Amino acid sequence: MKTETILRSVVALRSSVPEDAYTAGALGTLREGSGVVIGDDGLVLTVGYLITEAEEVWLTRGDGKVVAAHPLAYDQETGFGLVQALGPLDLPALEFGDLGKVRLGDPVVLADGLGKSVAAKIVARQEFAGYWEYLLEDAIFTAPAHPSWGGAALIDGDGKLLGIGSLRLQMSRNDGTADVNMFVPIDLLPPILNDLMTKGRVNKPPRPWLGAFSAESDGKVVVLSVADGGPAAKAGLRRGDIISEIRDGEVDGLADFYRKLWNTGAAGTEVPMRVVRDGRETWLRVRSADRSSFLKKPQMQ
Repeated sequence: MKTETILRSVVALRSSVPEDAYTAGALGTLREGSGVVIGDDGLVLTVGYLITEAEEVWLTRGDGKVVAAHPLAYDQETGFGLVQALGPLDLPALEFGDLGKVRLGDPVVLADGLGKSVAAKIVARQEFAGYWEYLLEDAIFTAPAHPSWGGAALIDGDGKLLGIGSLRLQMSRNDGTADVNMFVPIDLLPPILNDLMTKGRVNKPPRPWLGAFSAESDGKVVVLSVADGGPAAKAGLRRGDIISEIRDGEVDGLADFYRKLWNTGAAGTEVPMRVVRDGRETWLRVRSADRSSFLKKPQMQ
């Protein structure tokens, strides 16, 4: 497949979200980014935050043709989102690459749906813990950064898809910092793709969710804020609290906090939590929840 044909399979994506949606305040009601055609029937892969609670989605091809689409699924664990075009896209599906063959320094192309592409290199593959109760074991980082990263395609030298753009970050490199993009690796998709297409979610119990936005500082997990009406807010967790223990296990960093939280059981489990507040220790009992229960569901077409 020629480069021009490959880049045609990356489309612009725009979604509209109701003003009363749970994520409207944080993510906005009009979201724009990209998606990648992965099925000849118009199945498009994107990053999930672009379509969470969306009531309308539009896909725009490189030639300007606009096609309505339906949001199929958003997987909380990986961050992938799926949409189905409701009319013919007439674009080829990109094949998935083999991440087992990818090495640091490999040349890649970052492509968005507006026709902008950036020649880059893979600069890191490592664990990534996000403040919104999100963890990737093997995220892909590339530099230089693409200015339009949300849902962008990470394409290898053979024209195959390696990942979907999620974030733009700063990473320490050579005694300085550099802007990099973080991509969700494509090898996380095949094991869950059928569930997402047929059920709208992965067929397993949802992870416990607290609604706590946290950061790591010197190995300590510090609460930045809590989601309105979420389990953490109801239990009295506050901004500035340091989460030091989950049940009987001490917390060692953000990733460790998430792993201990998710090991407490399925959503709805009561989570005992020791926090340090103003230098004093206190215990809270947080009744976890299924994050998706707070979100508006896609309307069936």
